[in-house]
Amino acid sequence: MGENDNSTCKSLLGFLSDYVDGELNEELCREIESHVADCQNCRIVVDTLRKTILLYRQSAEEPVEIDEAFRQKLYRTLNLEDYLQSKSSDR
Repeated sequence: MGENDNSTCKSLLGFLSDYVDGELNEELCREIESHVADCQNCRIVVDTLRKTILLYRQSAEEPVEIDEAFRQKLYRTLNLEDYLQSKSSDR
C-alpha cells in the first residue's frame, strides 16, 4: 500500500465503520492502519468518524433539547422545509 491514490482511499472507505467499531479482521485493520499512516486525508476521515461516533454515543446517554429557532434553521439548511412544515401542522 505504498502509493496513496484515490482508488486506494475509495476502496478502504467501505470498511471504515467496521474498522472504527473493532469489527474488522486483522489483515484489513493492518492495511487500513498502514494506509492511514501515510495518507493525511484518510487519517482525518478516520479521526472524524471516531469523534462522530463518540459524540453520538454521548448524546444518546444525555439527550440534548434543540430550541425551535435552531431546529428551523437546521431543517432549512438540510432542505427539509416540507418536513418542518408537516411537523408544525401536527402540533
